[in-house]
Amino acid sequence: MSFAEAAARMGGQAGVAFGWAPDVFWAATPTELAALVQAVRGDAPDPCDRATIATLKERFPDG
Repeated sequence: MSFAEAAARMGGQAGVAFGWAPDVFWAATPTELAALVQAVRGDAPDPCDRATIATLKERFPDG
């Protein structure tokens, strides 16, 4: 599949899934599109709690 074919397909999917018009799709960044896809899929990790952050700071001090 060529880039143009893949982009057209993804633009159509964004239109169906998010209600995006083509101009909105083409103005969006890959990060914005990925964030929406991740939110719909539900595979975003839970944010770290304070205890986890404290443990990470101990293990990996910045200096």
